[in-house]
Amino acid sequence: MTQRPLSTYRLQIRAGFTLDDAAAVTDYLADLGSSWAYLSPLLAAVPGSDHGYDVVDHSRVDDARGGPEGLERFAAAARAAGLGILVDIVPNHVGVAIPRANLWWWDLLRLGRASRHAVAFDVDRRVADGKVRLPILGASLEKVLAAGEIVVDTTPAEDAPDGTLSYFDHVLPLAPGTGELSADLPALIEAQHYELRFWEDQNTDLDYRRFFAVSELAGIRVELPDVFDESHREIARWITEGLADGLRVDHPDGLADPGAYLEHLADATGAAYTVVEKILEPGEQLPSWWRTDGTTGYDALGEVDRVLIDGAGVEALDELDARLRAETSLPAAESWHDLILTTKRMVADELLQSEVRRLVRALPFGVVDAEDALTEIIASFPVYRAYLPAGREHVQQAIDDAARRRPDLAEAIAELTPLLFDTSLEVAERFPQVTGAVMAKGVEDTAFYRFTRLGTLTEVGGDPSIASLPVDAFHAAQQARLASWPHALTALSTHDTKRSEDVRARLSVLAEVPDRWAEVLTELRGIASTGHGPLDALLWQAAVGAWPISSERLTAYGLKAAREAAESTGWQHPDADFEKGVIAIAEAADGSARDVIERFVGEIIAPGRVNSLSAKLLQLTAPGVPDVYQGTELWDHSLVDPDNRRPVDFAARRDMLRRLDEDAERGVLPPIDDSGLAKLLVTSRALRLRRDNVDLFEGYRPAGVAGEASAHAIAMDRGGVIAVATRLPVALARRGGWGDTVLMHRDLPVRDALTGRRFEGGPLRMADLLDTYPVALLVEDR
Repeated sequence: MTQRPLSTYRLQIRAGFTLDDAAAVTDYLADLGSSWAYLSPLLAAVPGSDHGYDVVDHSRVDDARGGPEGLERFAAAARAAGLGILVDIVPNHVGVAIPRANLWWWDLLRLGRASRHAVAFDVDRRVADGKVRLPILGASLEKVLAAGEIVVDTTPAEDAPDGTLSYFDHVLPLAPGTGELSADLPALIEAQHYELRFWEDQNTDLDYRRFFAVSELAGIRVELPDVFDESHREIARWITEGLADGLRVDHPDGLADPGAYLEHLADATGAAYTVVEKILEPGEQLPSWWRTDGTTGYDALGEVDRVLIDGAGVEALDELDARLRAETSLPAAESWHDLILTTKRMVADELLQSEVRRLVRALPFGVVDAEDALTEIIASFPVYRAYLPAGREHVQQAIDDAARRRPDLAEAIAELTPLLFDTSLEVAERFPQVTGAVMAKGVEDTAFYRFTRLGTLTEVGGDPSIASLPVDAFHAAQQARLASWPHALTALSTHDTKRSEDVRARLSVLAEVPDRWAEVLTELRGIASTGHGPLDALLWQAAVGAWPISSERLTAYGLKAAREAAESTGWQHPDADFEKGVIAIAEAADGSARDVIERFVGEIIAPGRVNSLSAKLLQLTAPGVPDVYQGTELWDHSLVDPDNRRPVDFAARRDMLRRLDEDAERGVLPPIDDSGLAKLLVTSRALRLRRDNVDLFEGYRPAGVAGEASAHAIAMDRGGVIAVATRLPVALARRGGWGDTVLMHRDLPVRDALTGRRFEGGPLRMADLLDTYPVALLVEDR
């Protein structure tokens, strides 16, 4: 029988926090109330990798992360603490930034098609005479040769019997028998199984599938049985030998057939608990036939965030955005739908043009204007991808939208239409892989950094055109999850979120005080500005949301944000002059603007913490399997990676939890202050209650709230436990508090698991119930 977690706690395993370090905190995770430990990728990765998503060897646990013995020690510690183990795996791609570190890739480069690993890589043999194009040169090959920047060493090595070719830090193997050409560099290079290319050629002329636009991550063909077996043998061993209980599958949409992959994975692991990193657009459903327990929780994250946002206030922030654009001579804002059409088209035309051109090459016959037409259809795609024959409606919608928008391409689109539906054709298999990549790069990594009204709205899996969620819609979403995917993960912060849960909770307050935020932003922009109004809003929001934040952290975030937006600067061609304005904002935040920021943060910090505690309680008690990202049991004001992978002080957290429990025994409750103890209280009590009373969380129905301030409450009855949370705290305070509002309840006494207080049955006054914290966790006495 498949074991499933009641909750998870995500740990980022790396050289600075190894499996042995993780083993040392398993008792703390158990004390916190966690059900399973959830580990980032463990397989051998590119040397120095801090994240592990660039696997180089599927046969072993990374030595830098603790090695196989470290995994055994961690598993033993986890079992002793009563924890299950969930491990993140990466089936879509491998790391090739250091070719010599990846045996499969090195062998392909040395032997070409003769390599036993050649079939593992998704290389287009129709171009470059079947060679692998390597976009590593800083100039054309001719200029590089003229500058003498390529060095050949014919000294035999075990993995390079004929020697190596080096270009600065890039070391490549020489093909058999080609070392003798070392006196004629052009001839030697021409004789290799790879083709050296200028780095910008990766945008237009790459010939292997990759992860999004990252050429250092090469796609592998796990749809082939031998490739699946070789890349999953070690992973399956973890399950069968009790070193892990479940798997989190990274980026399944990059695979040729995610559904078939999940079938193979279930067969290999005995149907172990499995969740998938699948981003669902609003209204989109996870494929019901997939052998998975659900998603990794971004859908739940969006629901929790939006039920705590004032939609009317977002409209005022839209007006502020319009003023910022006018003041900085920018065009009027596009609608969200039009904006993502623009950014997706840009990505398909530029960063991912290689992928579109491969689709053209895959067509069974020539189609005039095929590249332009395919790009337009891809930009129009409404979700990440289809899974034909399912999802035909999404393909048709994209085709219809493209034809309507570009009547000049009508003939080409008409010719392409039947080909995109014909699953026997290569183009129909590859097309969904490309639409997903363009969606990710065009929306999450570009449009999210251009649509800057309110940072809470631009989170992974979110649609910023949906500003808020009514309470009844939130309840409906939870009921649907319980009915369809009760074991799916739910998340608030992850290694991929653009902002941590507490940053977003604080920023959500801006929608309640839009006029005040406009005043403060004007003052801040008067101190430092990039000259781009919406980007200024994004950067100053980051400072406010993550405060206190160093200028170094804010500089790193600001440069990443500005380059991702790709409006005034970019990753491939940074504009140093423009970026001086970004740096000026970061330096001012911890300098001349510090007093302004601290004064404003002082105004919004309390309602921001109300949002944080409400969001945490809702996530931890709602249907699904709540995941706690490392460190977020206390206040965590992190920004996008790598900021959210900073070290976590587990010793301090262990001590704080011990003191919290000791104080609770004496009836002493923590205040809502900078320590974060109040959040630790909510997290630990909710996790423990859920772990120790599974039967109290088997149902779901909205709990009734009546009275003048009922719109400010969210209450859910899980079947013995009632979670109560506060929403829109600024407006609640303006109206004078809860007044006569009551939580409707049956005639049964209840105990608040947070405060320990007991309430008699019947309607409960919200003013009494929430007089200590803005949330309550009520357990019925039965």
